[in-house]
Amino acid sequence: MMQKSGAHILVVDDEPSIQRALRTILTRHDYQVEVAESGRQAIASFARRRPDLILLDLGLPDMNGLEVIREIRAQASTPIVVLSVRGAERDKVAALDLGADDYLTKPFGVDELLARIRVGLRHAARPSLGAAPVFRTGDLEVDIEHRRVSVGGHELHLTPTEYQLLKAFVTHPNKVLTDQMLLREVWGPDYGAEAHYLHVYVARLRKKIESDPREPLYVITEPGVGYRLLAEER
Repeated sequence: MMQKSGAHILVVDDEPSIQRALRTILTRHDYQVEVAESGRQAIASFARRRPDLILLDLGLPDMNGLEVIREIRAQASTPIVVLSVRGAERDKVAALDLGADDYLTKPFGVDELLARIRVGLRHAARPSLGAAPVFRTGDLEVDIEHRRVSVGGHELHLTPTEYQLLKAFVTHPNKVLTDQMLLREVWGPDYGAEAHYLHVYVARLRKKIESDPREPLYVITEPGVGYRLLAEER
């Protein structure tokens, strides 16, 4: 039986059917739910009650959902899970670059929605999780303090760039990182369009940390968006 969390979730969506479905699903799992039908209403609701997590549709009647993300990120680091229609990859990438924590493509499964919410709430409760001195998931261990990486107890040799790329992943576990975000974090602020650099180094990194680079267990591709490091929740 799921433990009652009582977390307050702000649902921002102008479709009545989606509102009803999300309210039913979330209240059934003991979340407190508030609904906003527009961007301005969402910003006002956020300022008034400060929810624990926001489910945000990008297609709002009065303003772009990206503006809502920008407004909220100027005030707080509250987890934001974007709800996006299929094919809207540019909007999803832009949302993640602005600071959204995750995205779901409509139509989405209930179990996946609840899992993404749980991850967002856990990360909000433990913001330093990704910056722990030693990161472990599965057979992968990254000792950030000593810059050591091992898989199954066997130490690996990574180039400086490969290590910086892996560090970017382990400091943001389970979060979607866009190509642009990774390029800027690893190569510097002047980079952002050189996606071929990133793809080459992700392939090299997978060859070293994955048992089968063609079926990665750790660094997975989010098609059209970027990458995500799958990590066990502790």
